[in-house]
Amino acid sequence: MKFKKIYLIGIAIGLVLIALDILYFLKTRWFFSFLIVAINIGWLQIWLDFFKEIRRQKEIESRFLQFVRSLVGTVKSGVSIPSSIIQISDEDYGELTPYVRKLRNQIEWGITIQDALINLGNDTSNPIIKRAISIVIEAEKSGGDMEDVLDSVTKSIVDIKKMKEERKASVFSQIVQGYIVFFIFIVIMLVLQLYLFPQIKEVGLIGGLAGTEFATGVIGSSESVNLDYIFFGLILVQGFFAGIMIGKFSEGTIKQGLLHSLILMTSAALIITTVKGGI
Repeated sequence: MKFKKIYLIGIAIGLVLIALDILYFLKTRWFFSFLIVAINIGWLQIWLDFFKEIRRQKEIESRFLQFVRSLVGTVKSGVSIPSSIIQISDEDYGELTPYVRKLRNQIEWGITIQDALINLGNDTSNPIIKRAISIVIEAEKSGGDMEDVLDSVTKSIVDIKKMKEERKASVFSQIVQGYIVFFIFIVIMLVLQLYLFPQIKEVGLIGGLAGTEFATGVIGSSESVNLDYIFFGLILVQGFFAGIMIGKFSEGTIKQGLLHSLILMTSAALIITTVKGGI
């Protein structure tokens, strides 16, 4: 993903909303809630493009499988790989179509098939396609049977997709449990702050507790620690690492984990600031 000018519009809107929040809600219970919403509006377009790119990459993987199958069928008829690519390039491959057209043009311009395929892998930036192309190139350099190699590449891509789908299906319950446990954790923190600690203060079990602050326990020290900030930070840390874990289990990448982390941390911050009227 590259930075686009349209992102500046969202950032500008977010900054305007933050300024309005400071101007009208600075000393109200809605200040932090409105601030979180403004920040998310500011980078909303960036994350929408991030989601779109994830879906696009998944479609490219699926379409590449279709492309390889068509290529295998043509190669089996006795046509060379470059000629086969030119023949099948007129088909519709969805998101992969522009890359296939570029591949055909490069071959027609006299670029070697190895360089053209490498450019295809680099242009798509898809690890599965890059891996498959490297296998084809090495097989061609070593003089292997291209029909068998392409068949193997097709089976490999199918197996990888099946493994991803099976892993995602098998850990779906764990993903749901991860979200449920996290939101239960938020509820527990809110109960502690809004109900339990005030009750303890009233009965005088902790003499240093004042509001949401308590004494550090150091004799002769009047310093106090704000539990609100501690619990808020604890929840954000919990959301970050829970999201990383969920994404790694479901998709196998930390990038997907960061997406879950963002969802959990934003939801937690919005819930806490709305219920408590602040951090």
